[in-house]
Amino acid sequence: MMREKDHVVLKLPVMIMRGGTSKGVYILEEDLPKNQADWEPILLRLMGSPDQRQIDGLGGAQSVTSKAAIVKKSSRSDADVDYTFAQVSVDKPLVSYKGNCGNISSGVGPFAIERGLVEAEDGMTSVRIFNTNTEKLIVADVKTKDGRVEYDGDFAIAGVPGTASPIRLRFVEPSGTLGKGLLPTGNVVDVLDVPGLGQVEVSIIDAANPLVFVKAKDLGLSGRELPDALNASQEKLELLEAVRGMAAVKLGLIRDYTRSAWDTPGIPKMTFVAEAETYVTWDGREIQKDQIDLLSRMMSMQKTHPSYAMTGAMCTAAAAVVPGSVVNQVLCENTDTQCIRIGHPGGVLECGVDYQEQGAVPYIEDTFGFRSANLLVEGIAHVRIS
Repeated sequence: MMREKDHVVLKLPVMIMRGGTSKGVYILEEDLPKNQADWEPILLRLMGSPDQRQIDGLGGAQSVTSKAAIVKKSSRSDADVDYTFAQVSVDKPLVSYKGNCGNISSGVGPFAIERGLVEAEDGMTSVRIFNTNTEKLIVADVKTKDGRVEYDGDFAIAGVPGTASPIRLRFVEPSGTLGKGLLPTGNVVDVLDVPGLGQVEVSIIDAANPLVFVKAKDLGLSGRELPDALNASQEKLELLEAVRGMAAVKLGLIRDYTRSAWDTPGIPKMTFVAEAETYVTWDGREIQKDQIDLLSRMMSMQKTHPSYAMTGAMCTAAAAVVPGSVVNQVLCENTDTQCIRIGHPGGVLECGVDYQEQGAVPYIEDTFGFRSANLLVEGIAHVRIS
């Protein structure tokens, strides 16, 4: 650190990486203060929050580009690195460590190799990642050659232009990030009494991250909505947040549903689903009904996710095999659970689940999917702290 007139300047080594359909700043934990409570002002200043434009920071003015991954070498026998995810609010002086981001997780393997925390193998390097937010293990298979990460490839994901090298992510035994199992309320379906809406059926499923699933039609929606249109309706945004807030109360995360955006902004993640229908993506492409197994839309920090969260896909895959869940109810018949096709605003996301039937509640062995990542910037961030 160095001191200027009214500020302490932290010269922070960082990498900016695209991970899946998100973008974030990746940091070695050793370069931050030892006390995690001291991270918040640094991350807020680094991103330029709170400010809708994040004009004076590295954030990109939306939740999917205002994220950080803090990584260190793990002392665990079953992991190579420990990774803490931080969601930095764009418009509030708030950093949330509740829950994980699967898209940002896809950059952790490459980052660990780039920083020398994991030695690259010839052809493919498996990086075992312990996520501290959820206390769950993720295995990332990263293509490597001559001791370096191979970013170039012919794999495309909806929501990202061009192609890149695929990264396979496997979430091992993902259920129960809140410590309450796959069904944290004990029910496949709960009925919430939502102010301004009335009673609505939901499924609260916890795998990789806790999600609350609602049928689109029960919210007066179709499931084909695009982000700009939904974000332009303050009434709909408030309704969706009210449902999410009541689910958070049901989970015991908060007592007052109106405090959800402040006290638990990232979990549970609000998701509404519908049966497969032909729809148009945000960039004008038509996705046919037979190309997907269900329609789904996710919210991220009180706005519509422009595509789909990877942890959301993992939870959706798990929910798909829970008999009677909201997701299971809208899923196409005879869906291949090794390749569940989710129709989201950016296109189609494929994911899968390995599970064992155990009465009413299946045991989820793992969930999996493919993402990609790209190293964009490596350098020193000058973080001025008052």
